[in-house]
Amino acid sequence: MPSDNQLYTLLQQARTIAIVGMSDNPQRPSHAVARYLQRNGYRIIPVNPVLKGKLLDVQPVASLREINEHVDIVLVFRRPEQVSEVVEDAIAIGASAVWMQLDIVNHEAAHMARQAGLEVVMDRCIAVDHRRLSRYAEVAYS
Repeated sequence: MPSDNQLYTLLQQARTIAIVGMSDNPQRPSHAVARYLQRNGYRIIPVNPVLKGKLLDVQPVASLREINEHVDIVLVFRRPEQVSEVVEDAIAIGASAVWMQLDIVNHEAAHMARQAGLEVVMDRCIAVDHRRLSRYAEVAYS
């Protein structure tokens, strides 16, 4: 598991986050987290094959492989058994990191991602960590 310093660096360096499994339902965690990330300066790319219209003013794509720009973090809101396929796509598009949201654990997929040189975060909420580490940085670096 990455240290707080590693998480902080990852979040500070990231600009584009592809959100796999993003929902168009504002009550779902994936939607709320996407909104939080967007409000905090990240470019989000919703990834969900069933969505057609824009989400948070961004046109979704059906799969990671449709993205034609660098993705810093692939944020995963899928069942653990579906993560290996997401990781394969993340590797194929040259993503820098895979972040499995809270309660999503797949050690095999994490190993595959690390072997390909991607950073891996598992079973953590990116919004919670961003909030916590932003406050930590204000104290530590002020």
